[in-house]
Amino acid sequence: MNISDYIIDSSLVLLVLMQIRERPMSRRPLIRPLVILGVAVVSYLHGVPSQGNDLVLLGVFGVTGGLIGLASGVTVIMRRNREGVVTFRSGWVSGFFWVLGMGSRFGFIYWITHGGVNSIAHFSANHQITGNEAWTVALLGMAVAEVLARTVTLAVRWRSLETSPAIGLAV
Repeated sequence: MNISDYIIDSSLVLLVLMQIRERPMSRRPLIRPLVILGVAVVSYLHGVPSQGNDLVLLGVFGVTGGLIGLASGVTVIMRRNREGVVTFRSGWVSGFFWVLGMGSRFGFIYWITHGGVNSIAHFSANHQITGNEAWTVALLGMAVAEVLARTVTLAVRWRSLETSPAIGLAV
């Protein structure tokens, strides 16, 4: 792992920690993780390997990331305040799912670079995974799916709360 790996992973985890305090929903908390994700994609995606079971690996990691992102997005606490403004904050459950996804990738990369490479090589050979690039793309795909699922979930929930009738709100 290099310093940019640590910075990208840490910044994505910090995004959720910054959302612990309730604040009005806006486009900024939806766009910020996409920008960081864009940096990661540009830095690490150099092609999509498609030999052997590389696409299966990418699919499994992508679905896993998507489910974690969906769980994180659904468990964000969102409401309309008395003024009709939609507010949000990440509670413990939402933070848990987000850190689970980001932390599992971070832990996996750390493990590979600190002694786990032989185990991964053996697994890859037994399951027709073609090499390092397949694992890199799968981990990146997991991150992309997680961020996109959480972002889309928050955007849909925000839109739904904004357009719902203002029951019990001072108009």
